[in-house]
Amino acid sequence: MGTTATGTIIIADDHPLLRIALRLSVERLEPGTRVIEVDSLAALKACLPQHPDTRLVLLDLMMPDVEDLSSLQYLRHEWPHLKVAVVSGMEDRSWVRSVEALGAIAFIPKATPVEQTQQILAKVLSGGSWWPPPDSLPPPLPDSIDARIERLSPQELRILLYIKDGRLNKQIADELSIRESTVKTHITALLRKLDLRSRTQAAVLAQRLLVGS
Repeated sequence: MGTTATGTIIIADDHPLLRIALRLSVERLEPGTRVIEVDSLAALKACLPQHPDTRLVLLDLMMPDVEDLSSLQYLRHEWPHLKVAVVSGMEDRSWVRSVEALGAIAFIPKATPVEQTQQILAKVLSGGSWWPPPDSLPPPLPDSIDARIERLSPQELRILLYIKDGRLNKQIADELSIRESTVKTHITALLRKLDLRSRTQAAVLAQRLLVGS
């Protein structure tokens, strides 16, 4: 039997059947929770100001008006205290690590069986987090992009993703609430770990990373 809760949960996914399945799971676990469905980033942006009591977004990364991690980056920037659990068909290690680095509280593969998905949602709704066990993800091939990304710390990976978006050092510092000199130090370290010479090369590698190349 579910528990009664307050607040709003938004399901952002362009697949109606998945939205229905997630809604039923949430309503079963928390009968008193308002659940709202949106099918695009634009609709999510319009919905959030209307529902300031939103405490969780179940977010698909691949909606039609979304480019790679832009929806999650938007939420972390505009709604930094909002909890986000990603529900995605992209199960590469690099995607999971990137989502974690950007501050999500969970990564739920869409291929997860219904019963397990409900167990994960129960944990997330009660304030916990959940990540796929490392041995459930395919190991990176030697000298692959994934293998090189594994060398980065979460902060370095976060900065790499901002470099991909063309952010300047000052903009990255403002986003992460750190000094610009600290950003420069991290960039030097990540270029060394990735065997790269410039931030342009880093941006190209990050773009390849997120298209599965």
